Amino acid sequence: MKPLPCTVLLVDDEPYLLLTLETLLRPHYHVLTATSADEAEQLFSRCPIHILLTDQRMPRRSGVQLLEWVRLHHPQTIRLLMTGFSEIDDAVDAINRGQIYHYLHKPWRTEELLQVLCNAAETYILRRNHDELLEKLKSLNSTLELLVDERTRELRHANALLEQRNLELERLALTDGLTGLLNRRAIEDLIDFELRRQARFPSPLAIGYVDLDHFKQINTHYTHDGGDEALRHVARILTATVREVDSIARIGGEEFLILARETPLDGAATLAERIREAVENHSIPSHFGDIRLTVSLGFAVADGPGERRPLMQQAAEALGEAKRTGRNRFVIRSFTPATVEV
Repeated sequence: MKPLPCTVLLVDDEPYLLLTLETLLRPHYHVLTATSADEAEQLFSRCPIHILLTDQRMPRRSGVQLLEWVRLHHPQTIRLLMTGFSEIDDAVDAINRGQIYHYLHKPWRTEELLQVLCNAAETYILRRNHDELLEKLKSLNSTLELLVDERTRELRHANALLEQRNLELERLALTDGLTGLLNRRAIEDLIDFELRRQARFPSPLAIGYVDLDHFKQINTHYTHDGGDEALRHVARILTATVREVDSIARIGGEEFLILARETPLDGAATLAERIREAVENHSIPSHFGDIRLTVSLGFAVADGPGERRPLMQQAAEALGEAKRTGRNRFVIRSFTPATVEV
């Protein structure tokens, strides 16, 4: 990654994490570090800071409090929060009070961390260029009307690029580019949230895999363009078939994942059959003739608190059984969290 002319301030009260982050980012940015909100404020008084990445849980003052202070006193600084999965309410608080650009889960994934920092730096540079253009426009003499018009067009173009970039970043972070559905990261976050909510407000929760049957043959016979259209077609069918309260994601290749809230075993079976029948009864026009599809489905239904990975594993095993026993069918399993014997 090409180094960007930005200063990044890292704030965390755990020295080994701070050192790890500093070592990771120093090849790409000018990096400053602080172990508390008070120390971070002192650094703001000494030099311009373009990007702030702070942990949430720190002694005396939290990351949210620091972000709120920076928003009031240094609004041009791009503000990022690093928080654990158990601190989602803190992230919401940071969005409302600190108006953060993005929040990262802790422990972080290196690839995601570097990409978020790169996006933040590019956004800061766009904003800075935007401000520089505005200052130039204000200083132009009224006799330079032609030049004013030219600079105004440049400013509008910069604003359009900035808005487009922000919308694109938001879309890429949560959606699948081919189908427009949620992506794996987004649906897994939703499942985690629903399982936590289920622990407080018990209700059945169904997770279902949907897999296109013989998809390699579709790609071979109808080309990859036909395969892509088949995936988009199934995405439209799933969207039209599930309830508005349910969530759908494409999680890779020809595989989709459904999160069906407050759905017991019989409800999951009804939903699975509705999807299976809808796909089977539709065809997709193509240059090589109509494409006919079928899908196999595997659902796991949790009636009580549990964890995402074993629940998804149970659904994946149900899908595997559906494919082994003939395809174009579904298998529903009741999920019971594993217990540890003492």
